[in-house]
Amino acid sequence: MASPNPSSSSNASPSSANAHGSAGSVEVAPVRIGSIACGGNQPMVLIAGPCVIESLDLCLQIATSVAATCEALGIQYVFKASFDKANRTSGGAYRGPGLDEGLDVLRRVKEAIGCPVTTDIHMPEQAERAAEVCDLLQIPAFLARQTDLLVACAATGKPLNVKKGQFMAPTDMRYVVDKVRATRAELPGAGLGTGDAGAGGVMLCERGTFFGYGRLVNDMSGLPIMRGFGVPVIFDATHSVQQPGGLGGATGGNRAMVEPLARAAAAVGVDGMFFETHPNPDQSPSDGPNMVPLADFSNVLRRVHEIWRTVAAWRS
Repeated sequence: MASPNPSSSSNASPSSANAHGSAGSVEVAPVRIGSIACGGNQPMVLIAGPCVIESLDLCLQIATSVAATCEALGIQYVFKASFDKANRTSGGAYRGPGLDEGLDVLRRVKEAIGCPVTTDIHMPEQAERAAEVCDLLQIPAFLARQTDLLVACAATGKPLNVKKGQFMAPTDMRYVVDKVRATRAELPGAGLGTGDAGAGGVMLCERGTFFGYGRLVNDMSGLPIMRGFGVPVIFDATHSVQQPGGLGGATGGNRAMVEPLARAAAAVGVDGMFFETHPNPDQSPSDGPNMVPLADFSNVLRRVHEIWRTVAAWRS
């Protein structure tokens, strides 16, 4: 894995950006995620794994394969899997193993693979427990405006990856950044120059916007707008092709569009990518229709990364 070199503080105020953001005028401060850093002049970050934790063996299989690809390409890897899918369409759908067992699986993946790990947080009371294991806390898109959840996660001191709500304008995500940074400013030792530049930062993640019922679209102009708040931006390629409620009691999707959208985002300019992958997506208990088959993932990632590297020198 490439070693991080975060050279600027993550405490720059988004108020320095104009109302619409401006990636060309605001420096993007790297965010430290365990042993790596995202943003600025850092190598591309990949957040990837299965949608939900099914078993330790499956998580290890996926993490081992993806980590090997990232090592070969010089990409920084963060393993992701959810211990609880609290927003399933149907109340009878599989949600995951729960907090205790799920965090144990994530801890064991982290120890075995040697990469940072992340998971979704749905309630404020989960934040502190998850922060004991996870290097990055992820806020689901439906909960992006939940102040108590944002504050609880920010108070752990761990970096956050906040997904833009499917109902939110990119410009509205500046207030998410404000909430997180205001909380961090009140933590003990804040602003004392500890030398841990980039620790406890915030990243924003694009994952599509509602376009009527059962469909999402991506406004690619939102990527530089959100990056203009001085934070790294991640593009979630697999959730962007979801078709909410498209299977009746479950969410559908169109995985054929994952790579084209990821290529487009890489060309526009982002700091990292988010994918979900599975050895047999059609047998996955969650989000199968929009996941990339594990056997195909290496080539997909290689092609997307080639575009990302080409435009990297153009990004501020």
